[in-house]
Amino acid sequence: MLGASRRSLSAAVRTFGCAPQSLLALSVSPHNSSLPSAQNSVLEHESKYLPSSFRRFSMLSASKTSRFGCSVDLNSNLVSRLHESTATAADSSDSSSEKYEYQAEVSRLMDLIVHSLYSNKEVFLRELISNASDALDKLRYLSVTQPELLRDVVDLDIRIHTDKDNGIITLTDSGIGMTRQELVDCLGTIAQSGTAKFFKALKDSKEAGADSNLIGQFGVGFYSAFLVADKVVVSTKSPKSEKQFVWEGEANANSYTIREEIDQDKLIPRGTRITLYLKRDDKGFAHPEKIENLIKNYSQFVSFPIYTWKEKGFTKEVEIEEEPTEAQKEAEEDGSVEKKKRTKKVIEKYWDWELINETQPIWLRNPKDVTTDEYNEFYKKTFNEYLDPLASSHFTTEGEVEFRSILFVPPVKKEDMLNTKTKNIRLYVKRVFISDDFDGELFPRYLSFVKGVVDSNDLPLNVSREILQESRIVRIMRKRLVRKAFDMILGISLSENRDDYDKFWDNFGKFLKLGCIEDHPNHKRIAPLLRFFSSQSEDELISLDEYVESMKQEQKDIYYIAADSLTSAKNAPFLEKLSQKDFEVLFLVDPMDELAIQNLKSYKEKNFVDISKEDLDLGDKDEEKEKEIKQEFVQTCDWIKKQLGDKVASVQISNRLSSSPCVLVSGKFGWSANMERLMKAQTLGDTSSLEFMRSRRVFEINPEHPIIKNLKVASKSYSDDPDALRAIDLLYDTALIASGFTPDNPGELGGKIYEMMSMAIGGRWAETSQASHHGSPSQPTQFQTTEPLEAEIVHPVEAEGQK
Repeated sequence: MLGASRRSLSAAVRTFGCAPQSLLALSVSPHNSSLPSAQNSVLEHESKYLPSSFRRFSMLSASKTSRFGCSVDLNSNLVSRLHESTATAADSSDSSSEKYEYQAEVSRLMDLIVHSLYSNKEVFLRELISNASDALDKLRYLSVTQPELLRDVVDLDIRIHTDKDNGIITLTDSGIGMTRQELVDCLGTIAQSGTAKFFKALKDSKEAGADSNLIGQFGVGFYSAFLVADKVVVSTKSPKSEKQFVWEGEANANSYTIREEIDQDKLIPRGTRITLYLKRDDKGFAHPEKIENLIKNYSQFVSFPIYTWKEKGFTKEVEIEEEPTEAQKEAEEDGSVEKKKRTKKVIEKYWDWELINETQPIWLRNPKDVTTDEYNEFYKKTFNEYLDPLASSHFTTEGEVEFRSILFVPPVKKEDMLNTKTKNIRLYVKRVFISDDFDGELFPRYLSFVKGVVDSNDLPLNVSREILQESRIVRIMRKRLVRKAFDMILGISLSENRDDYDKFWDNFGKFLKLGCIEDHPNHKRIAPLLRFFSSQSEDELISLDEYVESMKQEQKDIYYIAADSLTSAKNAPFLEKLSQKDFEVLFLVDPMDELAIQNLKSYKEKNFVDISKEDLDLGDKDEEKEKEIKQEFVQTCDWIKKQLGDKVASVQISNRLSSSPCVLVSGKFGWSANMERLMKAQTLGDTSSLEFMRSRRVFEINPEHPIIKNLKVASKSYSDDPDALRAIDLLYDTALIASGFTPDNPGELGGKIYEMMSMAIGGRWAETSQASHHGSPSQPTQFQTTEPLEAEIVHPVEAEGQK
């Protein structure tokens, strides 16, 4: 594996600049027979390539040789000298063994690995398998012009054996392998990547083709083995060399040894075998099921077959020996009853190689060749879902950055969707799984519901969170992924089946509104996807495109009103004049609607206008007439403003009312009634800003309404009349509620209403009751009617005339 390609060691190098060479030495083809005869054939076939010590193992306890035999002794804060090594003593008495000093500070190296490159230990297997894949890639590439390199072993694969009892993992590849000098250069010199050199040579070569992108570009992956191992042994055989060499290193040493392999039982035809002697606390990694799970998670889509040594079983019937009864013996002797053999089913266990990465990456296929059922199956299997996705998008981007991806829109929303770490995007580098734990690097938070896989050839395999955040490649990938996600959602909205988008909006509409707030550059892509109720569509959501298409010719803006419910919105006094003109008004009844629209500002060159704000322009201004009315009511407005004081910023003539006497509107840059209500509900709301924004309220009066006309008379002749002043206060409080605001003192408002009721009602029911008591029920009273009662209002003009 290491030897597999310089990638293997190169991958090791990749990890730390070493060049991996060949990791998979076995060329044994997998055997899946479940019969005893198959077991024997497997053993006979494999015994040609396996060391005698391994051949002597029982099939039920098979323990295998190592695979990436690299063992580096490193003085680091990571590797505690208190840890007991579970490794067996290496044979260092061989005369051909030589000792080498590392050409870099090992403690610095291990500190880099542990604190910068890897966030968890389990990635060691991913790195070693990637190295092995690189080694195989390099061999396959070179064999095109040098076919003799494949003569010893034709099969290109990776095999992993575990010994859970002794805590040993052996990983073997049949890749390119390494010579003695390559071992020194690649595993002894930190940060020198044989793979990087090979890749550079390919780029410089005129013959370099498309396959060159298969070779790894990183140089520290091999040393990740020391995250879990006290000792690593690398046994490697290059087709360029007649000899096989062994590299050994430990996690608490400053040197390593290289020797020639003289044990005939440990020789391999070609490739690299790495053996990890695990630390005491990490022996759990040597369990077959643990290894299988790590392969399926990180290396499921590696282009070469990966086999693990696994216990299997088959069912067979065996005869049961039991003593017959006397009656059975007599019957059998007489020949009247034939002797029957009794059997039972038993499971016979054996060990054999099993292919782990059977699934081929669907994203590498041509989208035209993949069916909808295949996409749905891949989605459900990858993300543990049981429902088909609403939509999918399979694409490849080329040019400045190249990557392949498949994105999905889930059918339902999960409760943790707004959690940024949703594990919905799985990042692969050259089909090797890197991570699914992102915090907005690949997708913005508001698109966290999108699921999918991304496979890049440009990112380094040892990517960390810091590298992702700073990577220019990731920024370009993010931009293109977001664009494709919007195209996919737009496709749902344009579907003939309107229910599909209704379902999407119910689940993920809030996310798009959040996008309006957080992602200004993508407003043009988000806006067509938004949906709202309106004054002309109270039962069915409409898009902004539908609103613009139905706009009146004289209408210049897109009108909206924010409220806490549809009922409040459609009964608001702000709509009166717009309804008369048949102008459609959007009803923003979701708490996020108003913020989203305010951030959009406009759509298709049409500005969004809040009809509850001052300076509303309905396009029918008559400046001369407005000037006359303002002049006529200037004294009235000043009188009302003096009475209301700081409660309002000003009192103005309204152009939006037709049946209501007055309305309370927000200042042009102040909060609307709905926004004020939402800000009050905030746990950490700023009360000082609330007071400032509230002071921007404008009191608008309807000059055509009888109440306002009466107040106009009162402002001239009865400006100090307590009843007139109380009427102004009550009018303000009523407008406050009708406009959607909340009164500061509901009890005081209730007292004013009760007082006005007492004045209007007087003692009429008492007088009626007294008349009835004196025996005059035959005389009809004004209350003996089916019509609703109205309080009598005495206007100041009428009262003056009576005098």
